[in-house]
Amino acid sequence: MLQIVNKINDLTKSYAGMKVPVKVVVDVDDKSFDVEIGTPTTSALIVKELGIEKGSGTPKATKVGNLTLEQIVKLAGMKRPDSYAKTTIAAVKEVAGACVSMGVTIDSKEPKEFIKDLDKGVYQKALIES
Repeated sequence: MLQIVNKINDLTKSYAGMKVPVKVVVDVDDKSFDVEIGTPTTSALIVKELGIEKGSGTPKATKVGNLTLEQIVKLAGMKRPDSYAKTTIAAVKEVAGACVSMGVTIDSKEPKEFIKDLDKGVYQKALIES
């Protein structure tokens, strides 16, 4: 039992203080186990990245933080294994969508404006380099 707890703690240390989905698979014959870790919700990752307590209760009127392009690409990379996004740009758009309802700007822009710029290719070079 302690081995399972230690394994979970080791695998989730980068998500300290966050709720993380965990699946433990035990082979009852030889008592071996495997631990699978999911990723926290997008909003939880945004909250941690910005160092805030929670999103805005009035996201249109009150902004609680701003993500840089580098930060949103990082979060998109973290969510990519659990995402249906086929490209980095699609994963970035998913994270940007979560920002809309949280009152978080991206690159000092409203998330919807950021997505429009993304579609226009404004960030193409920066995304290729990341």
